[in-house]
Amino acid sequence: MKTVDARGYSCPEPVIMTQNAVKEGLPVTILVDSMTPVKNISRFAGNKGLKMSYTETDEGDFEIVLE
Repeated sequence: MKTVDARGYSCPEPVIMTQNAVKEGLPVTILVDSMTPVKNISRFAGNKGLKMSYTETDEGDFEIVLE
């Protein structure tokens, strides 16, 4: 599984990083540090027909999984 660390980047960079990772294949895990990229990546996933789930880490970041 490919992991993209998009923590510290502001949108649209996490979405662009996600798009590039998805081109290489699924599943993909994306790490982000706020809800804004979670929402934006959720929209991207919905538009592409991908299954998305996310969890909040103990550090307060978010781990998104696209399948």
